[in-house]
Amino acid sequence: MISLPVKRSLILAGGGMRVAYQAGVIRALNEAGLEFGHADGTSGGIINLAMMLSGLSPAEMCDRWRTLDVRQFGAAMPLKNYLKAPHLPALGGAGGIINHVFPHLGIDVAKIRSADGMQGTFNVCNYTRKVSEVIPHPLIDLNLLVAGISLPIFMPPVAKNGSLYLDSVWIRDANLMEAVRRGAQEIWVVWCIGNTDVYRAGPFNQYVHMIELSANGALFADFERINEINARILRGEAVGGRTQPIRLHLVRPDHPLPLDPDFYTGRIDAATLIDMGYADAKTYLAAMKPEGLPFEPEVTHMQNPTLGVAFREVMAGGFALGETDPAAGAAKGRRDGNLLAMHAAISIQDIEAFLADPSHPGQINGSIDFPPFGSNLLAKRGVFNLFCPTGDPKLKLMVYEMAFEHEGKDYYLAGKKEVRQHSFFHLWHDTTTLLTRLHLGVDKSGPVVGAGILTLGPVDLLKMMWTMHALNAGSVSRGIGAIANFGRFFTVELWKTYVWR
Repeated sequence: MISLPVKRSLILAGGGMRVAYQAGVIRALNEAGLEFGHADGTSGGIINLAMMLSGLSPAEMCDRWRTLDVRQFGAAMPLKNYLKAPHLPALGGAGGIINHVFPHLGIDVAKIRSADGMQGTFNVCNYTRKVSEVIPHPLIDLNLLVAGISLPIFMPPVAKNGSLYLDSVWIRDANLMEAVRRGAQEIWVVWCIGNTDVYRAGPFNQYVHMIELSANGALFADFERINEINARILRGEAVGGRTQPIRLHLVRPDHPLPLDPDFYTGRIDAATLIDMGYADAKTYLAAMKPEGLPFEPEVTHMQNPTLGVAFREVMAGGFALGETDPAAGAAKGRRDGNLLAMHAAISIQDIEAFLADPSHPGQINGSIDFPPFGSNLLAKRGVFNLFCPTGDPKLKLMVYEMAFEHEGKDYYLAGKKEVRQHSFFHLWHDTTTLLTRLHLGVDKSGPVVGAGILTLGPVDLLKMMWTMHALNAGSVSRGIGAIANFGRFFTVELWKTYVWR
């Protein structure tokens, strides 16, 4: 009996510039061998759909997002518009997107229109008629692409054929029913919009909440319609030729993604968002069930935001395959010109819980560069601990670990900084030297196949400190308090180790 391929649709929902997250998800789904006969984009998701249909591979998509200057999303309108401040059509224009963002991301309208293999649909709001129109990819043009990401207040509507067009987010942020109409048996949704119980004060936060309400509300309305279809199928009906229920798979972050202002000001970067998306997709793929998820509102619900701290850190040094001792691997790696770099983004989502836990855990996302393996090897999961106790009361560890794949094999990079009771003059060496071993397998129980030493230089330390910021502070004073608490904890641990013993 011939087994027909599963008909899958990929739904790329909106999320502003944060949709760089989706590029990491797409790369993970591609590595898992998933193929999609149809993909649908709305709002920010339009950007990634346009990149896919322009012929870019998932790895190329990640590379282009990673090297994009996101400040190019912003572009001023002619000065005369700002002289009419009370009657501004928007805060900015589309010049940066048309002239810089789209070309850098490899978006090519001619290639999109002529793409074959996967069918694409773009959702754009016809403001004049107050409807969201579905534009098949052979009919898309530059004006409609721009209109599809023209969010009211921030960008003006686009005039076309006597109508005004803009972002569909207020009507929908994901079009599951288009996937149903096209016969999808599995619907894969990449969701970037927040969904928590917290309602925040302030006009900008409440503007974001309105988007969250519209986006989630429209998605859940599609869920209800699909549940009705599935119920009829389970009663024995053949609905639109279907005899099996439609299945849902949805990839989302555990915590709401930082908002566009954080991305625009560098508090988070595209590389971190890509790493997060890749790791979240890998986590979902590892635990997914064949029947998928229920079509219920809870599937997009995220953990409520708490006061935390985040920073980015880059460590690099000599590393060699075939060595098990870090010092020997570092020497050989330097001799052969093989340097391994670990790009780590650390997030401590709850500073109070972090301080209360003796192992002081945080979340780590990132990637690895190592010439024998290649660059931008994305971590699918990791472990981070700061001043973690050991069996030796005079020794604590800073733990940085990342699991990744290379040529179909699992590898686990396990690094540790040994913070041991020494004289004060050992402080810099101990806190900036990561003794690292590479294990073959999914964790550090596997055989060691490489070793080296990664270090953090003075310039790298300054860059790391520049990236440090509070999460979910809500006010400047709370943000300063979170960073101060983290700094106090770090300083006290060093004092107890190197000064007051």
